[in-house]
Amino acid sequence: MSILIGGAWPYANGSLHLGHIAALLPGDILARYFRLKGEDVLYVSGSDCNGTPISIRANSEGSTTKVIADRYHNEFVDTFKRLGFTYDMFTRTDSPNHHAVVQDIFLKLWKNGYIYKKEIEQTYCEVDRQFLPDRYVEGTCPNCGSKARGDQCDSCSLILDPLDLTNRSCKLCGNEPSIRKTEHFYFELGSFQEQLENYVKVSKKSNAWRDNAVQLTERYLSEGLKDRAASRDLPNGVSIPIKGYEEKKIYVWIEAVSGYYSASKEWGLQNNKDVQSFWDEATISYYVHGKDNIPFHTLIWPAILKGIGHKALPTHIVSNEYLTLEKKKISTSQNWAVWAPYILEKYHPDSIRYFLTINAPENRDTDFSWREFIHSHNGELLGAYGNFINRTLKFIEKSYEGQIPEEEINDLIIKQTESLYIRIGKLIEEAHFKTALETIFTYIRDANKYFDEQKPWLQIKEEKDTSKNTITTCVYIIGNVAQLLFPFFPFSSEEVRKILRMDNFQWEPVHVKGKTIENITPLFERIDTLVIQDELDQLNKNVNNA
Repeated sequence: MSILIGGAWPYANGSLHLGHIAALLPGDILARYFRLKGEDVLYVSGSDCNGTPISIRANSEGSTTKVIADRYHNEFVDTFKRLGFTYDMFTRTDSPNHHAVVQDIFLKLWKNGYIYKKEIEQTYCEVDRQFLPDRYVEGTCPNCGSKARGDQCDSCSLILDPLDLTNRSCKLCGNEPSIRKTEHFYFELGSFQEQLENYVKVSKKSNAWRDNAVQLTERYLSEGLKDRAASRDLPNGVSIPIKGYEEKKIYVWIEAVSGYYSASKEWGLQNNKDVQSFWDEATISYYVHGKDNIPFHTLIWPAILKGIGHKALPTHIVSNEYLTLEKKKISTSQNWAVWAPYILEKYHPDSIRYFLTINAPENRDTDFSWREFIHSHNGELLGAYGNFINRTLKFIEKSYEGQIPEEEINDLIIKQTESLYIRIGKLIEEAHFKTALETIFTYIRDANKYFDEQKPWLQIKEEKDTSKNTITTCVYIIGNVAQLLFPFFPFSSEEVRKILRMDNFQWEPVHVKGKTIENITPLFERIDTLVIQDELDQLNKNVNNA
């Protein structure tokens, strides 16, 4: 079975914060799980190095788009590596391969009659003497009255054109732009209305889309799909591959989503592999992103795929709601954010992965607070998971000279563990990561109860064989917990695997007996709760210095 997993492409115009990581983490959990099952997995993403956000950053710093894109792409690669993300291909949209693939897609849409030219009115800045791309225009959303960009309102998710805004201003200089006529290419999104309605009906029945994706997509369909501009006047991006229009660029909403296909092709070229099995009708695909990217993955990308004759439409939409910070909306402009490079310098990556999964905004907005983060680490990772492993292995080290006993394992626990793999696997495949992790931790807490009830420290004095049976069972639990948690906690799971001298992980119950263990140290260290106030102070200090 071929599994394609696509993680949304972060703009290379600033560091990643915890909201980005929360939205993208499910992709790595899925990839690790399906690989354990032995499935054929291709997990792709990359840095979005084109479009207006990078240009805006470059202008503000008096730099170039390449310098900005290089800086943040390299930082992204490092951040994802430190978080344990296992992309098969993490590329960038300014690569020659991406440009070639996107231009080929554009030409196919043009050839198939889904792209046409049209004279339009567009905002023009008289001060900066240029047509303004959508994100260069800010104003008031006509639907909800919030401040919005010229492409989309983050408050109500309405897709916009700069001319839809009231109180328009140029992001570069702050002046009100004028309106001029120009010629652009348009994509016939409206012609796919009926096809997409049928596609969404089928997807809805499969329960493979998050509720927010279904609701928002149905809203767009009920309002009626409109043709969208396919080109823009931009300084950087993928040039229109039609003579006389090379100075115009392919609009980022076509170009960025096409990155899933271009990244797949790049992986195939580098590894001498045919990627067709990841792009046919039988492919199971997961598209992982935040709420603001829903229509691009449920409507626009499927329409593009239909327009070029591809049948591998998205099957699973994993679209998170928003993560707030200390009960307030994350704001990069006000520096109200916990930046990924910062938190990775100070805390265990599995602690970050744990908190962002157990508190994931799967169905509603959730909040990151330093208090909850520290207490969850101390209470769950250290107190439940780490404690069970440490007390069991320390007992073996002390009482059995580091030799794991080879007694029979408790039958009831074997049956519970075997059924757990089936249940957790189903939850992961259905993108219920929070419930999956909660279920594993229930198993861990039950394991601690089992240890307490059996009292191996007393059994070894009175019933030595029973004590061996208890400890063998506890090691069986540890080995299987490490496998079950590997998609969630890759770093600590790998430590356990090495301690127990286990073979490579797989998604089926494993027995660990007779091995010798040594030099047992805690998986996690307790975090002093005094740092909670330190982190809150630092957060407020960042805002004051923004």
